[in-house]
Amino acid sequence: MDPKTQKKTFIKNPIIGTKYTIAISSAKGGVGKSTFATNIALALNKIGCKVGLLDADIYGPSLPKMFAIKEKPESDGKTLIPIKKYNIQCMSIGFLTDEQTPMIWRGPMVTSAIKTFTQKVNWKDLDFIIVDMPPGTGDTQLTFSQEIKMDGVIIVSTPQEIALQDVKRGIKMFDKLGVKIIGLIDNMSHFIADDGKKYEIFGKGGVEKTSKEFNKEFLGEIPISPEVGKQGDKGIPIVESFPDHEISKIYLKLAEKIKLLYSV
Repeated sequence: MDPKTQKKTFIKNPIIGTKYTIAISSAKGGVGKSTFATNIALALNKIGCKVGLLDADIYGPSLPKMFAIKEKPESDGKTLIPIKKYNIQCMSIGFLTDEQTPMIWRGPMVTSAIKTFTQKVNWKDLDFIIVDMPPGTGDTQLTFSQEIKMDGVIIVSTPQEIALQDVKRGIKMFDKLGVKIIGLIDNMSHFIADDGKKYEIFGKGGVEKTSKEFNKEFLGEIPISPEVGKQGDKGIPIVESFPDHEISKIYLKLAEKIKLLYSV
């Protein structure tokens, strides 16, 4: 075979100190992906799993704000030490920069940062590392899919068509790259008003329909609750601040499913 026509093969390296790498993704921004990632990490921890949380959104890191982390990670000279908050081992580019500093980086620099966070962070004895992916289908997604061992991805979307157009691209990307899609979540699916009426602000059934279209599992709905945003802004996500809240119970049920799926 002509070497020029050969496909490049990649050796997928597991992240040292972890058993399973689960990505939280959506090719569309603004669908609550970071909120989902932080809360599912906390839910897994609450049911007895050892969990790490890697904020892989280099251009728009959310973890420092959502976990109210202001300190910088220490180093042993060779590796960075994750910052522990709520019993979760955490790492984000946001820990290394000022809150309002823009990351004006080209693709190779992003790839280099991702490799640092997966190869030069001293993750310790984790059952799961949850990776909060950036929007899109670019360098970060390719690096994780082709060069790092990903054990599954959960795709988060709102039910509106404009979001689902990008989600469908994301599904096709992960399928093409051979990454297992655990399932799809319908986030901000509806809102229950004080009068008890249900309002489907972003439409109805789009995520479940997309799941069926691509033969993926539909993992359920997470409704809108003002308390979720309020607690996230405080740096105490809903699963940590109010574990008995109806939204927290949804996350805890999903965490049990993930734990069972990977026999942890």
